[in-house]
This record gives sequence, C-alpha cells and structure tokens, in this order.
Amino acid sequence: MPKNILLLMTDQQRADYVGYAPGGKAVMPNLGRIAREGGWFSGCQTVNPICTPARTSLITGRYSRQIGTLTMSGDLFPQIPTVMQALQKAGYVTYGIGKFHYTQTHPWNTPRGMGMPLYAMREQMKAYGYDFVWETGGKQQLDKCYDHYAKYLDDRGLLDAVRDFMTACGGANGDTADHNYDKALPWAFEEADYVDVVTGRVAAERLREHDPAKPFFMKVSFCGPHKPYEAPQRYLDLFPMQRVDDFLLPDGQSLTGAQKEALWRQRRAARAMLRLIDDQIGMLLSILEERDMLEDTLLLFTSDHGDMLGDHFMLQKGVPWRQALNVPLAIRLPGAAPIGENTAPVELSDLAATMLDYAGLAPAQALSRSWPAYNDIIPSRSLLPVLRGETDAVRAFAFSECDFTEERAPGVTAGSGDAQPRRARPLKRVAMYYHPWKQIYQVSGLPAGRSACRRVLRSAARPGRNEKPYRGPRVPRAGRRGAAAPAIHGRPLSARAKNVGRRFLALLSLPLLLFPSIRAKPRRTKRSAGALRVFARLTRGVRGALGKHAAGRVHKFGFTGGEKGAYGVTVKI
Repeated sequence: MPKNILLLMTDQQRADYVGYAPGGKAVMPNLGRIAREGGWFSGCQTVNPICTPARTSLITGRYSRQIGTLTMSGDLFPQIPTVMQALQKAGYVTYGIGKFHYTQTHPWNTPRGMGMPLYAMREQMKAYGYDFVWETGGKQQLDKCYDHYAKYLDDRGLLDAVRDFMTACGGANGDTADHNYDKALPWAFEEADYVDVVTGRVAAERLREHDPAKPFFMKVSFCGPHKPYEAPQRYLDLFPMQRVDDFLLPDGQSLTGAQKEALWRQRRAARAMLRLIDDQIGMLLSILEERDMLEDTLLLFTSDHGDMLGDHFMLQKGVPWRQALNVPLAIRLPGAAPIGENTAPVELSDLAATMLDYAGLAPAQALSRSWPAYNDIIPSRSLLPVLRGETDAVRAFAFSECDFTEERAPGVTAGSGDAQPRRARPLKRVAMYYHPWKQIYQVSGLPAGRSACRRVLRSAARPGRNEKPYRGPRVPRAGRRGAAAPAIHGRPLSARAKNVGRRFLALLSLPLLLFPSIRAKPRRTKRSAGALRVFARLTRGVRGALGKHAAGRVHKFGFTGGEKGAYGVTVKI
C-alpha cells in the first residue's frame, strides 16, 4: 500500500496551547487523538523562532544559516533540495495548501497590494517540489500580497473589506506589552470565508479527489493562531474570558490592568482559533478514514514557532525564551504502538528526515548536494526510531539561532516605556542550545560562538561524535572587571587551542622575564591600565569566554532557573 504523509501546521502556536499535554491551555480533541495514538515531543524546539527561517528549515532539513534565511527577509532558493522534491522523484503526488512563507522579497513598508503576487507565481512555487499549489501568505501578508485566499475573496467582492478589517483588528506590530495594538476583534464576515476554514475546505477537496493507488504528500498549513486575533464569534463563545494572572514577568516588571485585559482577550482568541483549526483537522482525519487511507498515512502536527503572549513582557516571537522556541509536535506512525510523551531534545528540522525515512528514502542523500561545498551537511535526524520504541532520543541537544532585525524600524517595533515607537538597535546573531535539563551553554555572534556553531554542524552530520557533555555555566571570579558579562561554556577548548593560548601568554610575558625592572616599577598610568584591561580581555577570549564584553553591554542574559528563567541568551554588541 502507498505510504502517505500528511503534515499539519499552525502559525505561531506555543507548545502549552494544546489539549493533549498535562496543563494544556487549548481544547483540541482531534489533535489529541494524533498524540494519543502516536506520541508527542514536549522537547521540540524550532530551529529559528521566526516564520520564514523555521518553515524553510523544516522542508530542507538544514539550519537557517545554511540556506540563507536567518531572518524574515529574502527567498529560499529552489535549487536547495527539499522534502517535496525528493518525494516527487520517488513517485509521490505532492500538495502544498495554506501558508508557505518561503518568500519574503518585499519590505515591510510596501503599499497595499504591492507585495508578492503569489497567485500569479503559483507555477513558480511548484519549483519547491509541489504538484498542486494553493498558497496563503499569512494574515498580516494579506494586505500586501495577492495570494490564493486573496483571489478567493476578490471573486466574492470581499477583498478590500477583509483587508480593512485585518488592518483595524491587528494594528501595527509591537514587541512589548506596552505596545500591544491588536484589538482581538471577532471575525466580521461569514465563517465560511474565514482563512483557515477555506484552507481546510481546499485540503478536503484534494483528499477526496486523490487517487488512492498513488502515494501522496500533503502539507496543510493554517494561518492561526497568528495575529490578528480575529476568531469567529461562534468559537469565541466556547471560551469564556479567563482573567488568570499567570504572566511570567522579569523581577520588578508589572503589567497594568489595561495591558492584562488586552492579553487576556488575545489568549482567549488564540484558544478559539485553535479549536477552529482542530475541527478542520478532524474533517481531514474523517476523510482518510472514509477512504481507508488513515492506516497508510503518517500524521505530523507542529508549528513554526511559539508566541510570547505577554510573558516576559514580550509579544510574538524572535526572542530566546521558551514561549517562542518550544513548539508542539505530535506524530502518529501507522502500525506503531503509542509512545506517549517524549521529553528528549528534538529540532523542527528533524521532521524532514522523519518524513523521508518513512517514505523509504535516505534523508541525508535525498537532501544533499555534492556541490558547492558544505551542501552535504544535513542536521535533520529521523524520529522513526523513537516512534518505534527503539530508542529514547536521536540527539543530545537542540539548536536554535535567530537574527531578528528586519522589523527593527521606526513605526514597527517599540521599546518598552517609550511614548512613541523608536528604532531598536540591531542584535547580533543568537545561538540557543537546549539540553534535556533546559540549560544554555553557548552564544553565537562571537569567535567562540562561531566555532561552536561549526562543531554543532559537524556533530549533527556525524551522530555520536563531537558531542561532549555539558559542564555547567562558568561563573566569573568576584572582583574581576567585566564579571557582570557572563561567560558560558558547553565545550572545553581543544588541545590545539589550549596550546595556542599558552604560547600566546608565554610570548606576552617574555618581556617581564627578560626585564625584571618592569615588574619592580610598574607605571600605572591610565594608558597602561587600559592596556592591561585589553590584555585581560584577550586572555579571556583565548579561553573562550565572553569577557571582552564589558559590564553594562549585555542586553539580555539568563539561564533556566525555575519558571521565570530565561530560555536563551541575547548579547548586544
């Protein structure tokens, strides 16, 4: 029988907004069925907490740094091998339905309707490996782009009205709770015209018409619960307002009553949108059962990234916190016994290898290119051994990175406490590593970080090698200048690096040995003191620390300590 694959996705869904996990904050019985009959991975981490990087990593099995999509700007090159292209070659019929977001060519200040002509580009989008394309750009993209959903609305004379409603409901983007402009208005049109209802209907039509003798791959990517939080009223009525003050906030930070009320409305709308999406999932599962295809279909459910929803005084995503990084993942493998919850580290890109492995393909070979160089490093790892009960984990840690700078512009991103939006300083790239114990042990954007990232790619390509145990955070000695700049280690330096460091220090100390008078009468001038500080920073740099970033230059820092601990590290340089 054909081995079918159905990949279900949402947009911007936190891992705790599900119904199958203990303490889940959403009601999704059909998703719960997938998790109950298969398994769910509570340690799944997105490889990049932004839409385009996460989604392109999922279909290529690579980190966003490898494919040039570190942030939400630019397009994925079709020449990079994808899961869909590999499955096409293997005889699969491939369907792409819903939000892709592989392309982001237009800037954010593009006028209405002048963004990507996605409907006209439908044949070009097939280059990623799709036989059938019905694409939505996303809720916030609707105002700029003309996609298949825009064409649907346009044919019914609703496009301008829906665009006006989306703009009025969502407002401008904001990153902090004091710049939260989304009004969480109920959907103002017929429920049948809601974007995720239309998406589910198109997917259902394709499933009903598919030839059961041929294997299929279908990606159904819903646009909720991403902002604007505009759930239909019928679903809002299922969820009374819950005014529970459970926001995780930094010490000394608080939310006003109005800020809490706005976030409570948005959280209620998110639960309502997820229940609507769950009904669409149930419809698709029913069709598979009716056509006797369910037991031949691998079911996967996930999201591209999470949503802060007021925790840590933040909104949306693009930050190194658990609420933005941790994503839901539930998989049902036909013929396998349920495994329940798995807490081992998993990366979103692992879904690529999992799907190809199920189809009988070698993931590394299917996603590699022999040229140019380094195109044969595929970090993605199949989760089928875990789903079959053969092992508990396929990796020792999960890796994420982020360079969220494309929205940092006047009128788009606001700093906390400002009366008007201001330009935020761009942040260097951030690397976030996740252990089963939820500890962070390396930062990117620095020489040590870049070396660590190379080690990550090597270890990912060669499972079981170059994965040394976590040794805990390195605590600077009290009294040392720059002690406030944290030094975090996850890997000891190699022997070669240690030898280079020792020789470097010996060379610098040679004048002290040859001329003892220098030590007897040190000239503690302002310049020499500065030179000593530079020397101290260089030596700390040789040891791989972050000491060269003086006190006061750290933008954010933290590692997990209870529920309020940071999930990652951000360094402003």
